[in-house]
Amino acid sequence: MARRLSVDDAVDVFLDHLKVERHLSAHTLDGYGRDLARLGRLLAERGRRTIDDVTAADVTDHLIALADAGLAPRSRARALVAIRGLFRHLVAERWLDADPTERAGAPRSAQRLPDVLGVDAVARLVDAPGESPRGLRDAAMIELAYASGLRVSELVALPIAAVNLHGGFVRVTGKGQKTRLVPLNATARARITRYLDEVRPRFVKDPAERALFLTGRGRAMTRQAFWKALRGHALRAGGKAVHPHELRHSFATHLVEGGADLRAVQAMLGHADIGTTQIYTQVSRAHVIEQARKHPRAR
Repeated sequence: MARRLSVDDAVDVFLDHLKVERHLSAHTLDGYGRDLARLGRLLAERGRRTIDDVTAADVTDHLIALADAGLAPRSRARALVAIRGLFRHLVAERWLDADPTERAGAPRSAQRLPDVLGVDAVARLVDAPGESPRGLRDAAMIELAYASGLRVSELVALPIAAVNLHGGFVRVTGKGQKTRLVPLNATARARITRYLDEVRPRFVKDPAERALFLTGRGRAMTRQAFWKALRGHALRAGGKAVHPHELRHSFATHLVEGGADLRAVQAMLGHADIGTTQIYTQVSRAHVIEQARKHPRAR
């Protein structure tokens, strides 16, 4: 048996591993930290001072407590992923002899289909920003997000050098600092070109600034700023408020509906697991069923 590790120290060891060796983002690390902090509070109430005092019953009771508190099934499943990751790492590093989560039950999570915009709705959304400098920038960002399926964090972090307009692709650095190449269609290239020619030179204040998309003050766009702008444009286009991730969902769903190979969609989205990408086949089938219901004989 290795040296007995306190619960707090064990969590710190695991989070350091995720940061230094797995290169997870600060946002993801915060999520793991919150999930493990909840577990830590229950263990403290039960007098579990060291990590090897934890039992499978503790983990199961914790998951039940999360359900009783109204936490959604998906959030409870995410919490279990964090907890299992903690104990598996401790066993692998010989801080523990056995993993108590092996006998803990996983909460069932009904998979919710993501919200997806129709092709016409996307077209209206891209046209909504108008011809002002900020409008041209927002239109380029919306078109790029939809044309390439970027996460909003990837979109706002893009440097100019990541976009190859001549070659027709964008180099994206995603989760875990993994890099992927995503093709750019002609429409996206045209909107980005116009933004670079007409708008960015007016916005830039520091010649050393390498961010592709800038605010009017010459700073890199943030997730919050893009989300706010997108919401306003969606409402002006006559629809509901749109979350940036809906553009990514729409990109993937429209590709699958068009017959794209699922492995190619997985590569463009940057999914580590093909199972994550397969949800878009369900979205596509759901769309087909909805369209079939509009047939006169379906009434």
